[in-house]
Amino acid sequence: MNETRIVLGVEYDGSRFSGWQWQPNQRSVQSVLEQALSKVANHPVTVMCAGRTDAGVHALEQVVHFDTSVQRDLQSWLLGGNSNLPDEVRIIWVKPAVADFHARYSAIARFYRYIICNRSVKSALLARQMTWCYYPLAAEKMHEAAQCLVGSRDFSSFRAQGCQSKSPCRDLYFVDVYRKEDRVIMDISANAFLHHMVRNIAGALMEVGTGKRPVEWVASLLALKNRTLAGVTAPPDGLYLGAVFYPEQYGIARHPIFARLPADARRFD
Repeated sequence: MNETRIVLGVEYDGSRFSGWQWQPNQRSVQSVLEQALSKVANHPVTVMCAGRTDAGVHALEQVVHFDTSVQRDLQSWLLGGNSNLPDEVRIIWVKPAVADFHARYSAIARFYRYIICNRSVKSALLARQMTWCYYPLAAEKMHEAAQCLVGSRDFSSFRAQGCQSKSPCRDLYFVDVYRKEDRVIMDISANAFLHHMVRNIAGALMEVGTGKRPVEWVASLLALKNRTLAGVTAPPDGLYLGAVFYPEQYGIARHPIFARLPADARRFD
């Protein structure tokens, strides 16, 4: 029997998960999603995501695909899947895949958001959804320091030492740091990210924001290409996979922030 490929948008609170990827004897987002979809399909389902997230990291819109030999209407996948998922995970949309769509390999860019609660008292309600920084942060200096990262760069200084990527080079399209009341937010987009890259960038920028390091320090870290000489890795709590960008032919709705992508980033669109 021919298989059909289904695409999902998935939202989750990662604070009680070991991360996206399935791991023995661990509670992962992938494992609970596969269990829920397998019940709807009445056969084992394996899902592929656009980008794996670490323990404690959240997603506003993770994109996932899976193949199935059974016929179900899209509403059945949505409602049936959600009825079998824990409260921390929700399927937010479902659609059939177009042509050769692949959640990971068809993606042109990813967008992440990092949120810092910047006040003297930690949040009681959102403690696991935001990183907390007691010291006042100068968001404008953080933004200035981050601009040296934009472009095609070697991010060796901002990758985890255990990162398995073959190349440390990535195309970073934009990074913005700004304040909204007592929150400092970093929005960042690239063609792909190295392991811990966003959190390592956030950690370095926070050192600039507190005044511990000058604005020029981030550029010097980039030039050193040495993770052992760089700053601390920021906590996972405030990190969100915000959206994934695909060529128009696949019909995946786009987050408005991707209007900021440069023309060359759309070369496969």
